[in-house]
Amino acid sequence: MTPHALAALTGRPEEELADWAEAIDAAMQEFQIDTPVRQAAFLAQVLHESDGLRRLDENLGYSAKRLTQVWPRHFYLPPEEANGRNDAVAYEHHPEALANVIYANRLGNGPEASGDGWRFRGRGLVQLTGRRLYTEAGAALAIDLVNTPDALLQPLAAARAAGWYWQHIDGNALADPATTQSFERLTTAINGELIGLDHRESLWKQAQSLLGAVA
Repeated sequence: MTPHALAALTGRPEEELADWAEAIDAAMQEFQIDTPVRQAAFLAQVLHESDGLRRLDENLGYSAKRLTQVWPRHFYLPPEEANGRNDAVAYEHHPEALANVIYANRLGNGPEASGDGWRFRGRGLVQLTGRRLYTEAGAALAIDLVNTPDALLQPLAAARAAGWYWQHIDGNALADPATTQSFERLTTAINGELIGLDHRESLWKQAQSLLGAVA
């Protein structure tokens, strides 16, 4: 992996990408992402998830209206009935409070008051989320991600965690067929849905061309 290739895929200057190229290359070697086909799929996914290596933590600055659209079971806007939900206005553009509500008592997190939702919000190249994944990834990578979650904001740890998660979902097996259908399955494994599929596929095709990937 070279800064030149990352610059072509992200539209960023090469001089900003030297550390990233080194970290991603090391992670791909560590987790056997070792063919052009696998590398093209990996790059497409992590570059989409991180907005071209620009964003390494989850954006939770939602408007009240958007909160009711994304998490309708958690939030409402008057004059609707609450029905056990929270008034979205109270959480509008309040990322910490929002994270503690939406991630409470799931993903290995404690209740809202524990602060786990914010502490273990999405970070890194694949937005690792929740105490359980932070614990598992940290143990595998020999990094204390539970006590130092912001380590995932640094290139090497972010890239290694992405490689670990790729291995965790059997990303190489999903990437190897290099078909549209297999790439969609890979996207679902990483994202849970097919959000951003067009952009992911565009990056994938571009990375395949740059790396000379042939299925």
